[in-house]
Amino acid sequence: MRLGVELEGKRLLVVGLARTGIVVSLFCAAYGARVTATDEKPESALADAAEKLRAAGVTLEFGAPPPEIFVNQDLIIVSPGVPAKLPGLELARNRNIPVWSEIELAWRLLRGKLVAITGSNGKTTTTALVAHILKSAKMPVLVGGNIGTPLLARVEASSDSSVTVAEISSFQLETIEAFRPDVGVLLNLTPDHIDRHGSFEEYARVKQKLFQNMLDRDFAVLNADDPQVAQRGPLHGQRFWFSRQKRLAAGTFLRGDQILFRREGSESVLMRRSDIPLRGDHNLENVLAASTAAILAGAPTDSIEAAVRTFPGVEHRLEFVAEIGGVNFYNDSKATNVDAALKAIGAFPGSLFVILGGKDKGAPYAPLREPLRQKAKLVLLIGAAADKIVGELEGAAEMQDAKTLERALTIAFEQAKPGDTVLLAPACASFDQYENFEHRGREFKEIVARLAAGNAAENSAKKG
Repeated sequence: MRLGVELEGKRLLVVGLARTGIVVSLFCAAYGARVTATDEKPESALADAAEKLRAAGVTLEFGAPPPEIFVNQDLIIVSPGVPAKLPGLELARNRNIPVWSEIELAWRLLRGKLVAITGSNGKTTTTALVAHILKSAKMPVLVGGNIGTPLLARVEASSDSSVTVAEISSFQLETIEAFRPDVGVLLNLTPDHIDRHGSFEEYARVKQKLFQNMLDRDFAVLNADDPQVAQRGPLHGQRFWFSRQKRLAAGTFLRGDQILFRREGSESVLMRRSDIPLRGDHNLENVLAASTAAILAGAPTDSIEAAVRTFPGVEHRLEFVAEIGGVNFYNDSKATNVDAALKAIGAFPGSLFVILGGKDKGAPYAPLREPLRQKAKLVLLIGAAADKIVGELEGAAEMQDAKTLERALTIAFEQAKPGDTVLLAPACASFDQYENFEHRGREFKEIVARLAAGNAAENSAKKG
């Protein structure tokens, strides 16, 4: 039984008016809360949202909010992009005013089962794949969270029979209180968001909060091959594992070419590794994790193979974009940290033109040195982190500061030969030059499309 929450008549402050803050403000106002929403941006930057929110009865505050706005509330909901230790939020906590993330509020209102997936990398692909498996098994499924649609937006469509699959970020987990998934998945832990959390230990501690409220009947799905994950399981709940390397007593693992699921002494063959259409060992891990979570959420073991075979992949995740003159172009704009870039590079045998750079997130780039030395013909740098990347990786491969994505792709297009691969795997956030990683990925695809059209026109002219 979930705790629930009464919104009627409550004074509620929403901090941050990106996508999540807008959804929370409108939802809570519709259920009778007296909502105030604040954002540090000027109103001119949020004009469309401001009009919609005022029409719904939401009071708006733009610019630096006054301290009193934080203490004259019954509840505060903080958007993921807002630091959890903002002075106004600390002031509220000192007055015993609850400060929650949107997922805490959503969980209290959501019906049915919740599968929540977190980790440093692979969250979106695994979330989408779990949902695809459950849908293929004819189960009622909703998808939300950090994957693009706030979890709260799925509340009204949820039912006692539905399964909601949610991607959950460390930013969302910072400010939970009672949030508790029925199935919680921790994919991996590598340095990320150090600029926000301050240290890897703090980042890992926040990720582990996914399990902090688990009951004995709940399930935790953990990566047996990741030592950082293996030491951070739940105090309560049933542990299931996934592994590319080990035979497991409970969970999903690879044995030869077979992928098997074991539970209480019984073993089922789910599929062969060759059935997986996605590139790379990291995607094998995502399939193992997703299969485990889907089975624990109720999917029959004999439904897994067909679902995995038909999974189309996810945009901006090692996404094949085009082949131009024998050169393949791949968009992995979601590789926003070093470990994700390592996995992307590892999915190819070599002959790579790798595009790196963007907004630095505080983790070292040194782990990229040896893979780039072995596989990269040229590293093309973009964005604000270019100088830091050169400083840490100089000598690993030939490097060129292209500054922009368009220039990087132009250079790669001019120099690559048939059999080469051009890979966008930035190892950085996108916010120095783009709205988000999706914006960066879309621009990559648009530029590649222009290059393909120009190449086709040139070939046609030669034939004519």
